Amino acid sequence: MWSVISRVKSGQRCLELRLGFRRHTEGPGTMAVQDGRVRAGVRTHTVRLGGGCGLWYSSGTRLNEGLLFRQLFESESSTYTYLLADRETKDAVLIDPVLETIDRDLKLVHELGLHLKVAVNTHCHADHITSTGLMKTRLAGLKSAISKVSGASADILLSDGDKIAFGKHYLTVRETPGHTDGCVTLVTQDRRMAFTGDALLIRGCGRTDFQQGCAERLYSSVHEKIFTLPDRCLIYPAHDYLGQTVSTVGEERMFNPRLTKSLEEFVNIMNNLNLPKPSKIDISVPANLVCGVHHVGMPCTRRRE
Repeated sequence: MWSVISRVKSGQRCLELRLGFRRHTEGPGTMAVQDGRVRAGVRTHTVRLGGGCGLWYSSGTRLNEGLLFRQLFESESSTYTYLLADRETKDAVLIDPVLETIDRDLKLVHELGLHLKVAVNTHCHADHITSTGLMKTRLAGLKSAISKVSGASADILLSDGDKIAFGKHYLTVRETPGHTDGCVTLVTQDRRMAFTGDALLIRGCGRTDFQQGCAERLYSSVHEKIFTLPDRCLIYPAHDYLGQTVSTVGEERMFNPRLTKSLEEFVNIMNNLNLPKPSKIDISVPANLVCGVHHVGMPCTRRRE
């Protein structure tokens, strides 16, 4: 029996060496996967793949120091909602919330004892209605935010280079039009995480055949505003339809089947997708232009902070 265990341990050690397996020391505010379970207080294990690509893959959720992060999912529109908060001040921001999951999101905010300051949309969505407007009626002091170029109403109208602060953390706005005029990517201050909306998806991108879509602009946006981020920067999109949860800038620069092509090839691909219109576009877009509050009769101001 001992010889079997020894051989297993030896094989495991060889595999770890071949993959460049690194174990990080313990530290606060981080999580790791051990024996199939997530355990708080331990930094994530990362694995570097061979072939010289220089990419690192996390076995758990890689967190910035002092940052709380949650990725949430809405199944009907396959939308990801992201909650980020300062662990010390409890100030928080919510990205791309969906109307159908407002109770879940507010419950989580309450359970974690967070002070939700801003609910921001990465663009004017066509496949679901945002919950930002209704959420403001249920959470005192909450501000809504969206790109100024989107033409939608919100408390905070964002432009390129603006910062959304929560505690000692902030997200920097990068305008990434092409799917819509008002698309933005939100990047953490250490450039380890980027929330790309529909501009860049995992092994894909947002369509460009409606809502001011333009394939040329989208190609430029991704290459100039997202692919210029560090290779290890984690990519968190607004949607995924295949069960994927995260990618990296380096991965997408190497493996994205559309955006690794030339501009001419990309435009040809996007012009020949022949996709049906989103089923909720006729109700979602008008509602999202007013923070999704058309049904509760509460106007969303257009004040810029």
